[in-house]
Amino acid sequence: MGAMTSRTARTTRDGTTLTVGFDLDMTLIDSRPGIHACYVALSERTGTHVDADLAVTRLGPPLEQELAHWFPATEVAATAELYREMYPTYAIAATPALPGARAAVDAVRAAGGRAIVVTAKYEPNAKLHIEHLGIAADAVVGNLWAERKAQALHEYGASVYVGDHTGDVRGARTAGALSVAVATGPCDADELRAAGADVVLDDLSQFPAWLAAHVAVGPAADLA
Repeated sequence: MGAMTSRTARTTRDGTTLTVGFDLDMTLIDSRPGIHACYVALSERTGTHVDADLAVTRLGPPLEQELAHWFPATEVAATAELYREMYPTYAIAATPALPGARAAVDAVRAAGGRAIVVTAKYEPNAKLHIEHLGIAADAVVGNLWAERKAQALHEYGASVYVGDHTGDVRGARTAGALSVAVATGPCDADELRAAGADVVLDDLSQFPAWLAAHVAVGPAADLA
């Protein structure tokens, strides 16, 4: 994705570059319209009913987990492959950025940090969303859910992970990163706090102000 700017990189107290990870679905993007359209098309293609209205209320976990509600176990893998092939046609243009998404990513980069996207979504489709919406992420890593997100967070040295699901909170905690949760997805603020989120925001429009305070005070203060 876009290269880092030439400004001096912000470093944390251990001397590493500030890196903030973001989830994608219902954190940076409102993927419900696109996913709904893709499920409707999938139902038409396969002849198997998928309740798209219900499916979009429980976004977050891997696609196969949702498909298992509608297709026999022996068909889930092949159906997931078909869905992913259909996805760019039905879901990319139909999916908007959530309020504050671009500004949140830009705030990280303005602070001299790196902004990465770590998502359970199929990586090529995740990259299509980021490119289509012009979100200036420094890297996009897909196919990781919940605790497995810690793999990418460790690899990139992320000290903060922002997500909307309790699975995102678990990923942040597993990576030893600060968990910043936004109540824009299927999990409400109380659920996110109960799961162990360090910070809960209404949405990403509140993130730049939080980040400014976080950078000014230092990471250790958030965990004190």
